[in-house]
Amino acid sequence: MRIFISTGEVSGDLQAAMLIESLFKLAKTQAIELEIFALGGDRMELAGAKMLGKTTRLAAMGLIESIPFILPTLQLQKRAKEFFRDHPPDLIILIDYVGANVTIGQSAKKIIPGVPIIYYIAPQVWIWSEENIPSAKLRSTAEKLFNTEKLIAVTDKLLAIFPAEARFFETKGVPVTWVGHPLVDRMANAPNRQEMRQKWAIKPKETVIALLPASRQQEFKYLVPTVCAAAQKLQEKIPDIKFLIPVPLALYEPKMRELVAEYGLNAVIMERDQTLEAIAAADLAVAKSGTVNLEIALLNVPQVVVYRLSAVTAWIARNIMKLSVPFVSPVNLVLMREIVPELLQEEANPERIMQECLDLLLNQQRRQKMLDEYAETKAGLGTVGSCERVAQEVFNTKSSY
Repeated sequence: MRIFISTGEVSGDLQAAMLIESLFKLAKTQAIELEIFALGGDRMELAGAKMLGKTTRLAAMGLIESIPFILPTLQLQKRAKEFFRDHPPDLIILIDYVGANVTIGQSAKKIIPGVPIIYYIAPQVWIWSEENIPSAKLRSTAEKLFNTEKLIAVTDKLLAIFPAEARFFETKGVPVTWVGHPLVDRMANAPNRQEMRQKWAIKPKETVIALLPASRQQEFKYLVPTVCAAAQKLQEKIPDIKFLIPVPLALYEPKMRELVAEYGLNAVIMERDQTLEAIAAADLAVAKSGTVNLEIALLNVPQVVVYRLSAVTAWIARNIMKLSVPFVSPVNLVLMREIVPELLQEEANPERIMQECLDLLLNQQRRQKMLDEYAETKAGLGTVGSCERVAQEVFNTKSSY
């Protein structure tokens, strides 16, 4: 059995790698000879996929920010088409990465029309559902932006990680199954706080803040310097402080070290695979909006969520596309209410970030309220075994075609 998987982003690479491990494990129990070819990242390759190309370096958020990656993305899409012609897979799995993946799905439907396509972890267009956004015009704009009609057209089965995601696509007539969030599986063997503080030589009275502001190149331009400036202000207020900074891709490490030196931070630069260690050891985290927010919540660490796009992209979204969202962090989106503070665009400035951090460090009532609400968020993520459920759905889908 041959499976093709396509994803982008650092988070997509992680989620795909976890699925690949489960697919191989299930295939072994059923005596199925399995090979997996993929577009993705290093984690997928380590899990056993044969890579047709790497996409994690091509990730971008925003209209202007995506321009430098158009040509490399088109080249990888061409490679996928050639693979479909020369080595047709038995099944295709598309994970997030909507722009590129919808195009790949359309190509597959033309070249190998009988091959089933599973969309796992759909883009968050479901945020703009009728229950959240009353404006029909705004919902329509969002669906066009996320290529929703095209996504539905190429999808034979959708595997949702959020209940609201499943409900949204059910209303669109898509065959969908809620499988729960793969991070619940990842956290089953999460590092222990006490052990991590000991490992990283953290003093008993030392305040530790995990900084996780980037997984894309653009974020080193628009977000990381702002977070470093906020960290500098915090260091002035709290002398006995240490910052733990995991770097998601090795190519970002030199730039991160340069910024740490520029702002004079008492920081430890950590490797990508030590992200959970950094979070577990921390008293507080400052993180970009994204999957990492759920990791922080699952490890019961208070957090401040930040994000900035280029001023041009933000202006286009606000004034031309008229887009607005209730929340951006998945921690808030699960329950559709504010559990963690979100500082976006102009609000994501060093002073505001510092103030939010100080309040969460000093205000025990607010810290505890956030931790209590994390428990509700966790309930909306499903139970352990998500990746195994996805793997079983994959084999069931193949059997039905």
